[in-house]
Amino acid sequence: MSTRTVRQKMGRDEWLQRLLIACIVLVLFITVLMPLGDLFSKAFIDETGEYIGLANFIKYFETPALVQSFVNTMYVSGVTTILSVTLAFLYAFALTRTNMRGKVFFRYVALLPLFAPTMMHGIALTYLFGNQGIITTGFFGVFPGFEVELYGPLGIILSELFYTFPQAYLILAVSLAFADYNLYEAAETMGASKLRKFLTVTLPNVKYGLVSAIFVCFTLSFTDFGAPKVVGGQFNVLATDIYKQVIGQQNTTMGATVGIILILPAILAFIVDRIVERKQNSSVNAKSTPYKIVPQRGRDNAFFVYCSLITATIFLMLITVIFASLVKVWPYDLTMTVTHYDFSKVAGEGMQPFWNSVLVAFYSAVAGTVVTFINAYLIEKTRFMKGMRQVGYFLSILPLALPGLVIGLAYIFFFNHPDNPLNWMYGSIVILILANVIHFYAVPFISATTALKKLDKEFELASESMGVPFYVTFWRVTVPMSLPAILENAVYYFINSMVTISAVVFLYSADFKLASVSIVNMDDAGDVAPAAAMSVLIVLTNVLVRIIYEIGTKKLREKTGAWQKR
Repeated sequence: MSTRTVRQKMGRDEWLQRLLIACIVLVLFITVLMPLGDLFSKAFIDETGEYIGLANFIKYFETPALVQSFVNTMYVSGVTTILSVTLAFLYAFALTRTNMRGKVFFRYVALLPLFAPTMMHGIALTYLFGNQGIITTGFFGVFPGFEVELYGPLGIILSELFYTFPQAYLILAVSLAFADYNLYEAAETMGASKLRKFLTVTLPNVKYGLVSAIFVCFTLSFTDFGAPKVVGGQFNVLATDIYKQVIGQQNTTMGATVGIILILPAILAFIVDRIVERKQNSSVNAKSTPYKIVPQRGRDNAFFVYCSLITATIFLMLITVIFASLVKVWPYDLTMTVTHYDFSKVAGEGMQPFWNSVLVAFYSAVAGTVVTFINAYLIEKTRFMKGMRQVGYFLSILPLALPGLVIGLAYIFFFNHPDNPLNWMYGSIVILILANVIHFYAVPFISATTALKKLDKEFELASESMGVPFYVTFWRVTVPMSLPAILENAVYYFINSMVTISAVVFLYSADFKLASVSIVNMDDAGDVAPAAAMSVLIVLTNVLVRIIYEIGTKKLREKTGAWQKR
């Protein structure tokens, strides 16, 4: 191949890469920044479209009921965060720093709440602690029952606890997994007690993980809609306020105002988390010694009991919902039946919402995974348009700070505008897929860039010097080597798209409802048992997808890793 031919191919490659980078940034600008701009502008106008400045915000803070919702949200989020991070830290510590039995089992059980919509936790609590709950009535009158004020802050906090626990556990387990045992040996040599070693070595080593877990839990509970909708009762929070303002009162300007107030703590948490991450230094280096777990019977048994209680609670919630979906008439006729799985006579409107959710989740997984990985590749592996790539990186991680309700509300204002050329998307399946992709975009993007950083840049440089187009290298080298991360992102998109309610509750059309939306509708109509049945179907679907992924990934890793075998 002549030098001239190589240069021509390199020129076409550079032009194509620049075009793709510009396109991906433009798409992110249209789907992230422009809808947010519409949301912000709505908060500063009245119902007639006239600019009124901060009048909506002044009205909000002059309305005692709305201010109380903000205080309520801060309260439940703060309590949830403290409890969730504490419980998750002890659980992660047990699995990483003790020699107890059953670690693999406990690890998988801790992730089960991720497969369920947040409404399901509220339904389980209703059947356990509601007015006719199993525990409230003393197990159907066998034991003395007791009253529990479930519908309000207690119910929301307990539901959010199950929702945020696995998220905090995943972060803290990674932080605790890496430690330099030399530090512990040095502390022991100096006569430090176990408590002192914990305070001076363990906690400083995981402080960044703790900060991340705190902000993740706070943001998730602050912006969640599902749990407050099911067990909130008359205890209003910001998420339900937005729903009432937009759906109940058709007051879109006040809905936008509450949306901006909802997003501020999330953005603050996001900024602090980014600053903390930048300051994080490596705690493990080439001279470090892996952490050695010294068996201690008393400690190991104590943590085994603790983890058993946590997993028993998770199983109790899941079994309660399954039981509720199979009981004929709670609590009067406990005959087992599957009639609640026939949704044709309730507000769920048959099985169609479930199949709609599977379809939307599948398309969200495919579209999201493809777009995310290509964008991550262009930003991480190309050498052109550095400024544009930095803008693309910022727009890619920005959705991490955007609650689902805010995205849904922003999409209403942006895509429903008659002058918008993209108006055709509103009310279609496309806008649901787009909302899911943007809502969950940041985590897969970070995962993809992390996987790409592990690949040597020499692959691209060698291909460029040989005149091989970058897309050939991308397809034949980068994709096969990154396949496990790509499939993990696809599963992440699918599972989260199945369980989400906040991002799509404003966007579905009357003839295309989703399973999560039908759960809310059925619960509002008093069809709690069918709502439990739909929740069970979602959990089973997500678990099945995860099992298929685990089996498939194992085989693919063996196949794609064959080049490493001698």
